[in-house]
Amino acid sequence: METLNANIEKLPRRFLPDNFTVTTWEALQPYFEELKQRPLNTLPELEQWLKDVSELEAVVSEDACWRQIRMTCDTTDKQLEEAFTYFCMEIQPKLQPYADALNRKLLDTDLSKQLGDNYKTYLRSVRKQVKLFREQNVPLLAELSVMAQQYGVISGKMTIEVNGQEYTLQQAAKFLENSDRALREEVFRKTNERRLQDKETMDKLYTTLVEKRDQVAKNAGFANYRDYKFEDLGRFDYTKEDCFQFHTAVKEHILPLVESIQKRQAKKLNLEVLKPWDADAEAAGTKPLEPFQTGTELINKAIACFDELGPFFGNCLRVMQQMGRLDLESRKGKAPGGYNCPLAETGVPFIFMNAAGQMKDLTTMVHEGGHAVHSFLSHHLPLSAFKEYPMEIAEVASMSMELFTMDHWDIFFNDKEELRRAKVQQLERAIIIFPWIATIDKFQHWVYEHPQHTVAERTAAWVNILNEFATSMVDWSGLEDYRAITWQKQLHLFEVPFYYIEYGIAQLGAIAMWKQYKENKQQALDNYVKALSLGGTRTLPELYKAAGIRFDFSPAYVKELADFVQKELDAITIS
Repeated sequence: METLNANIEKLPRRFLPDNFTVTTWEALQPYFEELKQRPLNTLPELEQWLKDVSELEAVVSEDACWRQIRMTCDTTDKQLEEAFTYFCMEIQPKLQPYADALNRKLLDTDLSKQLGDNYKTYLRSVRKQVKLFREQNVPLLAELSVMAQQYGVISGKMTIEVNGQEYTLQQAAKFLENSDRALREEVFRKTNERRLQDKETMDKLYTTLVEKRDQVAKNAGFANYRDYKFEDLGRFDYTKEDCFQFHTAVKEHILPLVESIQKRQAKKLNLEVLKPWDADAEAAGTKPLEPFQTGTELINKAIACFDELGPFFGNCLRVMQQMGRLDLESRKGKAPGGYNCPLAETGVPFIFMNAAGQMKDLTTMVHEGGHAVHSFLSHHLPLSAFKEYPMEIAEVASMSMELFTMDHWDIFFNDKEELRRAKVQQLERAIIIFPWIATIDKFQHWVYEHPQHTVAERTAAWVNILNEFATSMVDWSGLEDYRAITWQKQLHLFEVPFYYIEYGIAQLGAIAMWKQYKENKQQALDNYVKALSLGGTRTLPELYKAAGIRFDFSPAYVKELADFVQKELDAITIS
């Protein structure tokens, strides 16, 4: 830990000119062509070729990332949208056949068998890419990349008025914590009425995305997009049956805990049952938690918090702040959500989020900060492909940081009671998130197993699955139209299909990391750093083992970890 340095430098170029920037395919093509034609006769020649491929990939990837970052920061700027669309439609489709040719060139040479253990998972991924590549999917995938971003454009325009002032839906969510129940209901209804205005637009967008994704899968010889996407995401270490087992475990072992949390919430508010606008509310006379007021205050406090955990962690955020790699506050025209975007060449990532001064924004900040630490720790790896780690370990990096940092949240809360409430909310969220993860995941399985479904069938399936993972403590009567479109607020469904079960798997991993942390803080942090430093050079079970935890989401393990969180939660609630 003491030898770690966050002052990483941009990778030196040896293949591309230092002043080269991605402008047109015509300017890029000669470099791909040279790599395609270059003879590979010795192992050192292959290793240098791989480094040159990696350098080109890093430059192209970082350019594409910046186009997406800038567009999500301002969805109203047509030039930024056009720059992103140009890359997706004019550059990406032309480089994909070359990427496939380079993959085949690597696999075709016997020299690849002489590469070391660090290449094992990389070569497995290359074989997967070759298996999936189809020329006829190139334009379809380009079109899908552009279409998926329309979700952010549509959502970025959504605002409501509260007390005569305009708020984005992210900003307005803070009113749902207010002790004034009438205000909460007003904001809840206004938010959902605003979503209903774009219901048909969202439905049409999603229907088209599903149809095109299904075609991609069929073109590649798969029965459905689910089976295709499992391969595409590199889910080598678990199956769809494991996901179904996870759904069952959530129903059996998590839902009873969720119901007890909701009963506590109802008792706190002096209610028999909760309406959906009561879920996050504070009791009369209790102010909602306000861990910060501005984006600047949020990052400065987050840096101080990470410093307490370990100087390296704080320095990662400090370097990002100095380099302008943060856009934290919600505003009109900004896409919804939050993310950490790794930047392959310069190494220092970018954090994007929609902070509005709420407790959940503190969680998002330390979550994305955990992703950022992962980016820093894997930057030393020699190939860009080695830094492409599975999401199931990436989310362990972020979710563990949420739990590790709780020891230092006194930086955000001077008042001991507020600090206690913040920890309670965090641990309750660690439990409550599981049914939503299972709902979104099971919904996606249904959607892509039935790609020809109608909007009415999709709505019915959504409500049925919601009911599977719901308790009797929240009353949605009279609000059925709102409930039927709650899936539309989940950007993953539109932008990154099938990316959601990872949160459930990783939350289990993060809880196991926190359990380890409570037993031996330094050992847990050392294991955390060790695992994240491996990037994607090991399998998921190996990465989890390096972190000192198990890659396991069986019902028995789900129960074991959920019981541990419940025990910790009870201790804080009673204290």
